[in-house]
Amino acid sequence: MARILLAGDIGATKTQLALFQAGDGRAARLTILRKQRYRSTGYPGLEPMCAEFLSDGVRVDAAGFGVPGVVVLGTAEPSNLAWKLDAKQISAALGGAPVRLLNDLAATALGVVELTDADYETIQENSLPEATARSGNVAVIAAGTGLGEAALACHDGRYYPVVSEGGHSSFAPEDEEQIDLLGFLKHEFGHVSCERVLSGPGLVNLYRFLRTRSGVTEPSWLTAALAGGDSAAAISAAAESARDGVCVDALARFCAIYGAEAANLALKVLALGGVYLCGGIAPKILPWLKRGEFARAFAAKGRLAPMLGKIAVRVVINPDVAVLGAAHSALAMLC
Repeated sequence: MARILLAGDIGATKTQLALFQAGDGRAARLTILRKQRYRSTGYPGLEPMCAEFLSDGVRVDAAGFGVPGVVVLGTAEPSNLAWKLDAKQISAALGGAPVRLLNDLAATALGVVELTDADYETIQENSLPEATARSGNVAVIAAGTGLGEAALACHDGRYYPVVSEGGHSSFAPEDEEQIDLLGFLKHEFGHVSCERVLSGPGLVNLYRFLRTRSGVTEPSWLTAALAGGDSAAAISAAAESARDGVCVDALARFCAIYGAEAANLALKVLALGGVYLCGGIAPKILPWLKRGEFARAFAAKGRLAPMLGKIAVRVVINPDVAVLGAAHSALAMLC
């Protein structure tokens, strides 16, 4: 018997809701029926948004929602959004359907389970025995507005999300230049987290450091582009067109730092099942991630380099991965 699932990816600016259908059993494939994106601040809470989305009268069997921030005993207050979420209250609004709130990176990690080959690009192929990869833990790292890190622990063929705030752990320099970068940012921020370097704002920080270090005056066209709104996008565009050498250096070093931190996470969770790059930045700079800086930094872990060289590393290009994971968590409540 088919089950109808409501899933959501809640963000401070936008929230995506989607309706899925799933067959019998936990391993049933999820089929998306429809989806809609909403402006989060246009609603006083999640319940009225869901009511609008389900205004055609469809009844759901279960619901799951990815939330930016910490979820405690079925409650959460999303980061930078004046909502208070309570799974019991949302369930009542949905006619008693069971509801699960989970961290947004946990939802993204669970979404990885639902991906097909068309949903990602490969940076490094898996060369471990297939049985080893299938039974291994999975690492998920997502650079975007911030830096999110999570994992899937594999046990008896089932995956269990492990949430973290790893993006706020300390940035670890890999060479003399990065040591200077740490000092540059420490003077400004005090504690320097990975997120201060590996995120959209982090790319801007990296550019500012390299511009100062280079002694080369910033061209006026770039100054105007940086002031135009999305500074990280302006830096990436200038790098991709090779119009500014400092921007080229910034994006190349960003990819190397991404590789080093992805490998750190892979080692911490022993991610023999693969490393997945999610978030908004990786798909946009995919050619740069494939150039070599990422792979070299990923493998530069001394005695563990041979093992890291065998782990699959993939860039997720499916923008619905988080709602897929939320739907997966909803389905799990029915199995």
